[in-house]
Amino acid sequence: MKKYSAFAIGLLLLFSILLSACSDGESSEKKSNDDDISVGVLLPVTGNNATDGKDMLNAMNMAVEKVNDAGGVLGKKIKLEVADDACDPQTATTAANKLVSQGVIAVVGGYCSGATLPATGVFHNANIPMIVAAANSSELPEQGYESLFLINGLVPDQAKTGTDYFEEQGGKNIAIIHDNSAYAKNLADFAKGYVEENGGKVVAFEAINPEEKDFGSLMTKLKALNPDGTYFTGYYAAGGLMVKQFKEKGVSGSFMVGDGSYSPDIIDIAGAENAEGLLVTATPTANFIPGAEEFVEEYKGKYNLSPGPFSALSFNGMNLLVDALERADTTEADALIKALKETENFEAIGQVIEFNDTNSLNQSNFHVMKVENGDFVLEK
Repeated sequence: MKKYSAFAIGLLLLFSILLSACSDGESSEKKSNDDDISVGVLLPVTGNNATDGKDMLNAMNMAVEKVNDAGGVLGKKIKLEVADDACDPQTATTAANKLVSQGVIAVVGGYCSGATLPATGVFHNANIPMIVAAANSSELPEQGYESLFLINGLVPDQAKTGTDYFEEQGGKNIAIIHDNSAYAKNLADFAKGYVEENGGKVVAFEAINPEEKDFGSLMTKLKALNPDGTYFTGYYAAGGLMVKQFKEKGVSGSFMVGDGSYSPDIIDIAGAENAEGLLVTATPTANFIPGAEEFVEEYKGKYNLSPGPFSALSFNGMNLLVDALERADTTEADALIKALKETENFEAIGQVIEFNDTNSLNQSNFHVMKVENGDFVLEK
């Protein structure tokens, strides 16, 4: 992945809003044909993060298939329009404008925060509601978009979950590494604050190029610092290599990653032996959620693999949209946004959804996972 500074993302946000302005003035009743309701999906289905993107799309397809088999919603079937953001801000801006031009009535998705941020500007300007299933940078709700709804916990909650775990394990000297992406830098900044708030010391705060393959010099530096714990806040492509080289160099302390690295791919990249004991701050996969057994079995039967880290959230997001459409009794944007805002006690897989004043969740859903015998288990 490329590095994207806050300044660069800010420029893209401005550009995306200006570019989508050409669609302003269209009726707020989005276009759809006589038989279908078009819903946009914005995800990385190519690039380093395609595995998670495809897992999320699988779950959305499952949700839509169930709804359509039961007769659809508002007397129509749902049709998904998928746009690939490749976890890239520029690609995401183009993809978002494509969905606007296709007349989607809402969008579900959002994996990388750096790509989701500029896309939300496009959808906001076009008055299209978006339900974000995975991306969780605190910058998302800070934009103040009334049409934007987040059903994953936010970065501050994740950072506190991870740093509190380090403290509980006696970890005082913590190294923090990020990749300068919007999500990773956001998580790293909050983690630094919480480590210091807990009375600990951040012995290193480093940025890496996620396209790098050799982190030898960084590992040598970390080994000399003798940290009690190291927290990498970027994505699994670089994370897996880092875990491998961390173990090979014999750096002290535990290694923790954020939910951008919560994927079986990190174990494959690092190697099972090196990944043993790896810690992850994340929302648990459906396998660990009581009551999700039917979803897990259906997903496995349909796709011949286990649900991914954000599969349940994606399934929930699509079902939440259907519920809001039924309550609004229309695809008209303002009514749909109002229905989403007024969601109360929506029971979904592993969560009960209702929104606070920032259209995010009232309660954190983050836990600490751990790799044991080549698989993820619930640690805390």
